[in-house]
Amino acid sequence: MTSLILVTGGTGTLGRLVVPLLREAGCKVRVLSRRDRASGDGVEYVTGDLVQGTGVEAAVDGAEIVVHLAGGAKGDDVATENLARVASRAGARHLVYISVIGADRMPLGYFRAKLGAERAVVASGVPWTMVRVAQFQDLVVKVVEMMARLPVLPVPGGLRFEPVDVREVAARMVELALGEPAGLVPDLAGPKVYGLAELVRVYLGARGKRRLRMPVRVPGKVGRAYRAGENLASEGDVVRGVRTWEEFVARRVRDSGR
Repeated sequence: MTSLILVTGGTGTLGRLVVPLLREAGCKVRVLSRRDRASGDGVEYVTGDLVQGTGVEAAVDGAEIVVHLAGGAKGDDVATENLARVASRAGARHLVYISVIGADRMPLGYFRAKLGAERAVVASGVPWTMVRVAQFQDLVVKVVEMMARLPVLPVPGGLRFEPVDVREVAARMVELALGEPAGLVPDLAGPKVYGLAELVRVYLGARGKRRLRMPVRVPGKVGRAYRAGENLASEGDVVRGVRTWEEFVARRVRDSGR
């Protein structure tokens, strides 16, 4: 495999795992980063900003496959429109995009931006593959850790999540990138659905901590959407990971020496 693959978000939580897997598969890899980085270990780094649209042409030039992993709190629709437009003009043969489960259902700006990004991929004219993924365990634990610092934990009722191992996501993204364009593929989620209270309980137990918990209710249409499970994968069309939240937390605690 000698195809040049452009990876956006290649220095992030997911990208740091995807890039070496692509290298192991024999691919030439280019990473688009907002900060200057020295190329090395078979990876070329180029500087640019997808939201601003700077450096995108140089990044895409010569890349047959574009793996779009970059994302943020806002602006994903704009960033993806800029990337998809340039990829189309450059004649890329495969655009791979990671979206989020619930992009087409959740009434929040982040999800709406993801849906806009999905539409930009579909409209690009570039053959594409897209997968909607649940929350990474690595990101969920950061929220839980911040909550655990409080003397009393506010626990919104009805919030459920299915955190997935980022290593399993990385393996899936590489599989999709090296395959043929497949359109929208089944969702990827963790092996189990957890209420937020259960996620917190598992973490506190592993840390040997106790906290008072105060149930709260998320109001409005956002609360209704979460309670209806609109952020969860549809059981009939989902690939489930293997590594559980309990296993992830136990390893994190062990590695940190408590």
